[in-house]
Amino acid sequence: MPTLFDRGFRPFFLLAGLWAPTALLLWMAMLAGVLELPTAMDPIAWHVHEMLFGFVAAVIAGFLLTAVPGWTGRPPLRGLPLAALAALWLAGRLAIALSAWIGAAAAAAADLAFLAGLAAFCAREIVIGRNWRNLVIIALLALLIAANALFHLGETETAERTAVATIVTLIALIGGRVVPEFTRNWLVRRGTSKLPPQHNRFDSAVIAATAAAAVAWTIVGDHPLVGAFLGLAAVALAARLARWRGFSTTSEPLLWVLHLGYLWLPVGLALLAVSIHSPAVPRSVALHALTAGAMATMILAMMTRATLGHTGRQLTASRATAAIYMLVTTAAATRLASGLVDDGGSLLLHASAAAWVAAFALFVLSCGPMMLRPRRDSAG
Repeated sequence: MPTLFDRGFRPFFLLAGLWAPTALLLWMAMLAGVLELPTAMDPIAWHVHEMLFGFVAAVIAGFLLTAVPGWTGRPPLRGLPLAALAALWLAGRLAIALSAWIGAAAAAAADLAFLAGLAAFCAREIVIGRNWRNLVIIALLALLIAANALFHLGETETAERTAVATIVTLIALIGGRVVPEFTRNWLVRRGTSKLPPQHNRFDSAVIAATAAAAVAWTIVGDHPLVGAFLGLAAVALAARLARWRGFSTTSEPLLWVLHLGYLWLPVGLALLAVSIHSPAVPRSVALHALTAGAMATMILAMMTRATLGHTGRQLTASRATAAIYMLVTTAAATRLASGLVDDGGSLLLHASAAAWVAAFALFVLSCGPMMLRPRRDSAG
């Protein structure tokens, strides 16, 4: 099989990098009335679905298929089985786009098959490897599958809340492991004695509070008491992040972008809490702080870092990588601004779309060739 199917991050990070700008351009064309996809979903629903269950799901697959072998000591999925899983993802995108022709039930079956296959593989490896600590990942994947199924059943708002809450919890959990760990390792190599603290009961309490607030928002919705829970979770996440010495990493973009991505979590949850209590902050602004902000920033941070590390390259950011981070930050900030202002919102929306497309196009151009070639060290 080609090098592309040697490790899970290769096909899925590349597919995610290609689909993120393509899906956005298609959606903008649909809104402008210059394109009409034969999909059973309306343009807004299609956009939400393809970003959460297409783009983000591909990134989750690339991350888990690369991380699970390290957690379990088991062989990675590679070769033909990996290519088959990637084909399932592609089939899902095609089925959703053609759902008005092939029928909603057939499109749902094709779309759900990918996440089901991913969850089945990860569950098998975690159980065989007796890696009980990470069984929570399987529970989160199951929630994502349930959210996708609800979307196909027409419960789009509940599905969106469930998916966003699940991914936010995943970032709080996994990001809370890797951000302080990578920061600590980097500071140790520089001889710094002041390091981020090891995971302790405070961190566990913050994750529990975040998960509880996410569950409450998913089930109850925009209730004032839920807004209070979301606000408390935002404060707790910000306090947790403040302990990780992010200001000491400003000279290395590969690190400070992780802190910036995690910062979007408390910002997004705080905005969501405010949106419940005040119409001054539209709900869409809060949701885009969590999606275009936290999810997209952490995704590009992890995809660039993992691509460099797993292809045998030095873990330091190039100018192109730093530009990717600036572009995705610009995309998120202008998207929030477009939702907060009435006059000029359309201009800001187009500026956000342009920055988003540029960020992911630059990722594909700079990291795509690395995914198609063997590791540098293994190639001599």
